[in-house]
Amino acid sequence: MSEYLMRDEAPLTEEEWHKLDDVVVNTARQHLVGRQFIPVFGPFGVGMQTIYHDVFRGDTDTSLNMTGDAETEPLGTGQRDYKRLPLLYKDFQIHWRDIESSHQLGVPFDYSLAAASAYFVARAEDKLVFHGDEALAIPGLLNAPGRHTLKKDAWSQEGKLFADVVKATEVLGAEGFYGPYALVVSPKVYAWATRVYESTGVLEIDQIKRICDGGVFRSEVLQDSEAVMVSTGAHNMDLAVSQDLVTAYLDTENMNHLFRVFETLTLRIKRPGAICTFE
Repeated sequence: MSEYLMRDEAPLTEEEWHKLDDVVVNTARQHLVGRQFIPVFGPFGVGMQTIYHDVFRGDTDTSLNMTGDAETEPLGTGQRDYKRLPLLYKDFQIHWRDIESSHQLGVPFDYSLAAASAYFVARAEDKLVFHGDEALAIPGLLNAPGRHTLKKDAWSQEGKLFADVVKATEVLGAEGFYGPYALVVSPKVYAWATRVYESTGVLEIDQIKRICDGGVFRSEVLQDSEAVMVSTGAHNMDLAVSQDLVTAYLDTENMNHLFRVFETLTLRIKRPGAICTFE
């Protein structure tokens, strides 16, 4: 492991570090939503603090002829800026006597504080993905400039959510953004979608999944009736990661041991037209 993690200073055995890493990563995987449909670019080293961000331009039509001499506008960088790669982290403390009890008496080691920290970092990542961060000038999927917006119907009524999902595919498809589509909704909207659709005997969410073959997801960082649909793929967006989720040892405080679960990443939206929000 890298020296900046200071793991050699911690009072944990190699086996305990492996177990802690498994707990942290598995906990994050259970709760992360954005990574289930957004490709990851990296990791490329924690020392990298910024990364270029291109918004694509160019004609999307593809030439077809026998000679290859027809004029066509190449895809390229329409706009380039640089995104900062912020740290997302949560610290936790392990009591020194708990470690000593585990080592001396064979008492099972409790990794629940590490798991809780991983959960909070995962939640922070999804907040960044969906809502962005105004202070760091990082837009999220729900507020990205250039996205499509669709006025939503009364989703608490049967069939209205499905109808709006169909409209969103029409909006995106008309602009050349085809599937796979992924849909992310708030817990409230997800609950509405679990009712039977009309007289079919099929749940409304199952009807939606036939259209959104990139997945239908529920995220607690979305509130009330928030929802977003995207055309997936690295050509549309990705998560640029310099340091993926990892745990570092920090220091001792009153004999107790401080650890940090952290990562560094940012969302890059390359084609904002691939996003449709419901407002």
